[in-house]
Amino acid sequence: MTSLTEEDKKKLALDFCGLKFNSPLVLLSGCVGFGEEYTRINGFSNTDVGAICLKGTTLEPRLGNPPHRLSETYMGMLNAIGLQNPGSKIVVEDYLPDLDFTETRFIANLSGSTIEEYEAVTRIFDDSPIDAMEINISCPNVKEGGVAFGNDPEMSARVVEVCRKATKKPLITKLSPNQTDIAENARRCIEAGTDGFAVINTLMGMTIDINSRQPIIGNNQGGLSGPAIKPIALLKVHQVYQVAKQHNIPIIGQGGITTVEDAIEFIIAGATTVGIGTALFYEPLVCPKLNKGIVDYLDKHNLDNVSELVGTLKLHG
Repeated sequence: MTSLTEEDKKKLALDFCGLKFNSPLVLLSGCVGFGEEYTRINGFSNTDVGAICLKGTTLEPRLGNPPHRLSETYMGMLNAIGLQNPGSKIVVEDYLPDLDFTETRFIANLSGSTIEEYEAVTRIFDDSPIDAMEINISCPNVKEGGVAFGNDPEMSARVVEVCRKATKKPLITKLSPNQTDIAENARRCIEAGTDGFAVINTLMGMTIDINSRQPIIGNNQGGLSGPAIKPIALLKVHQVYQVAKQHNIPIIGQGGITTVEDAIEFIIAGATTVGIGTALFYEPLVCPKLNKGIVDYLDKHNLDNVSELVGTLKLHG
């Protein structure tokens, strides 16, 4: 890690779902392709991060949504890529062999439109060197009228349950903020066998071209990420942590993290690790800065390891 001593590295190292992470930083799914694209950036090192989440993968290849797929917003970004990917078998056979699993951990992101598809994709990645799997339950359930799996605790639990039966690798459930009670959803997912959580996925939003009077996004709506959603994400991490801590379930806190202060806030709220996403688009080398800033904070507050900071929020009253 850039400009860090061996002692500094020890302060950042942690355990997540039984996996050893170099750092509490996780590169989020959809932001770094299938792992190899980001390594082309001069100055980037896989050892700067604890884990890299690969792009969302389905059973069969998908072309994704029509353009435009991205739209910059005030303090954020909308995206509606539509899960463009070559299919899970191609990812396992053609992409994973090129990744260096000695440098960092790699997490597959599983997506599906039916319960059966989630199970099939899980089995394919189970027979691979991937370290863990992140279940994207924000996908629409085609058999239930398009309602997102992640917006209903019962459907969320069903997805986790079938994935759990299909693998012994760590499962991380990515929770949607677009639901009534995220803590109840988390509880049901824990009962179904999840090992960890990613909190939160994007919020749904829209931008409009006032000249054409049409949505800018070709899919009409997209997922909002970036600093604009940070206060919401912080609250959701805190809410999920109240359930997760009872079962020692770790959380990847994510949603608008761009600064050291942002990362530390999420850890205090209950996140064991923090996800970096939209920030990478305008500051690709932000991770070494975040690592150094976290170490400085730990030193200032006489903490030996970042894990000591997790869930130390002091509520009023």
